[in-house]
Amino acid sequence: MAVDKNKLKEVQSEIDFEKNKYDLTLNTSKGDINIEFFPDIAPGHCKNMLGLAKLGFYDNLVFHRVISGFMIQGGCPEGTGMGGPGFNIDAEFSDRPHDLGVLSMARAQNPNSAGSQFFLCLENARFLDGQYTVFGSAKDDGSKDIVKSIGGTQTSAGDRPIEDIMINTAVVTETPL
Repeated sequence: MAVDKNKLKEVQSEIDFEKNKYDLTLNTSKGDINIEFFPDIAPGHCKNMLGLAKLGFYDNLVFHRVISGFMIQGGCPEGTGMGGPGFNIDAEFSDRPHDLGVLSMARAQNPNSAGSQFFLCLENARFLDGQYTVFGSAKDDGSKDIVKSIGGTQTSAGDRPIEDIMINTAVVTETPL
């Protein structure tokens, strides 16, 4: 599902990290995952996900890949792991480690091939540090519990959950600083 780049740019132009703090709630079929963003280390990725969420891109998508003890992955409009928004964004690597609950961007072999697919870590995955863009984290213990619950889902071939785990809505909250 290609995103209208002009609409996305318009929505992203309203995002101001100097004036506001932005959070995202993924309302899933297993419960809410509240996400805080790290615009100080990956502003482009934060704006990308927030903009896509404001456009409703993530609504009614599935977590298409779950690897127990590693991560849960979503954000593919096709539900296969092969789809995206029709564009890529450049990597923004940092020293921030891939710990439990960390939000990072999925990509292909090319570091600058991320688009809309993301993953949340189920435990420390330090071998990813410096190779994938960390840009947020599950905000609280309840959210991490939902991430872990999804991570315990039974899967079939290709690490696909047997039962669809939906992202019903992705809601952006803006709080003045």
